[in-house]
Amino acid sequence: MVDPICDRCAKETLVTTMSMFNTEMICMECEKKEKKHPKYQYAKESELAAIRSGDYNFPGVGLPDDI
Repeated sequence: MVDPICDRCAKETLVTTMSMFNTEMICMECEKKEKKHPKYQYAKESELAAIRSGDYNFPGVGLPDDI
């Protein structure tokens, strides 16, 4: 079995999670960086609002240029 590759940093990883900003599957290191970004809370709240309104295919708010 091949380990997944992070869509953002392209490194092999054992675990991935979906980005809050877009639909990339990212490693835990990239997630840590993402959580420190000033727009992270906005992205998280936007996703939750989309889900509550029935949008289960929310593409995210877009990846900030400085990540």
